[in-house]
Amino acid sequence: MRITSILFLNLFLGFIFSQPALSNEKLIDQVIMGEHRDPKFTMRDRYRHPKETLNFFGITPEKSVVEITPGFGWYAEILAPLLRENGIYIYASYKLNEGINPFFIKVENAFKEKMQQHSSVYNKLNWVHFEAKNPQLSPDGPVDVVLTFRNVHNWAQAGTTESMFRGFYEVLKPGGVLGLVEHRAKPGTPLENQIKSGYMTEKFVIQMAESVGFRLDAKSEINANPKDTKDYSGGVWNLLPNLRNIADEDKDKMVNIGESDRMTLRFVKD
Repeated sequence: MRITSILFLNLFLGFIFSQPALSNEKLIDQVIMGEHRDPKFTMRDRYRHPKETLNFFGITPEKSVVEITPGFGWYAEILAPLLRENGIYIYASYKLNEGINPFFIKVENAFKEKMQQHSSVYNKLNWVHFEAKNPQLSPDGPVDVVLTFRNVHNWAQAGTTESMFRGFYEVLKPGGVLGLVEHRAKPGTPLENQIKSGYMTEKFVIQMAESVGFRLDAKSEINANPKDTKDYSGGVWNLLPNLRNIADEDKDKMVNIGESDRMTLRFVKD
């Protein structure tokens, strides 16, 4: 069965990249429909809008792209095959030093298992481990794009926001793009409350990016969710996909809200 799956993936990848007339949107569509994707991940497409988001960030199959802490590989399932033939995909995760949160070890092991199960998708993936206080993200030279999805609140909590943004700026080519998606707090929310809730203000994110040299190029409402009231006792983690500490009788209400309201920002290194 596994041999059949690998053969299918090889044929699938060979097919989509042998179609020169296909637009970038069509290529992304083909990858999104790939059988290698986790069904639990595909269920979230309606909230995460991968095609629209990647198009907004200018991702095309020949680009070199660093994704910051991709975790269990939600976007890696799309980016790795999309960039496999003509581009570069770099999975950038934390160094597993002594004292590291065990969660990051769990994530790395889980993604390595995913790579083994679908080797024809991930066999050209590049893996970089970095320190948050001094991130070195591409040992082979500058890249076209850095992508980060829902990470800023973690850096704010750890006190590494500035160093991370500086690392993004340093790894990009002139004209390179930083594509950022983050849970969006109400304007004026105190930083302490942002960190506690997981929702960050656009003002904070933009100021951090601009402080290291980035220019805000564009905003998008692709990942907006007006149903999200942002006032939950457990912060953003009360919503999908976590539903953390939500009583059974309240789950339907939270599911109806969907995932968090998110800013989608494109920055450029001039």
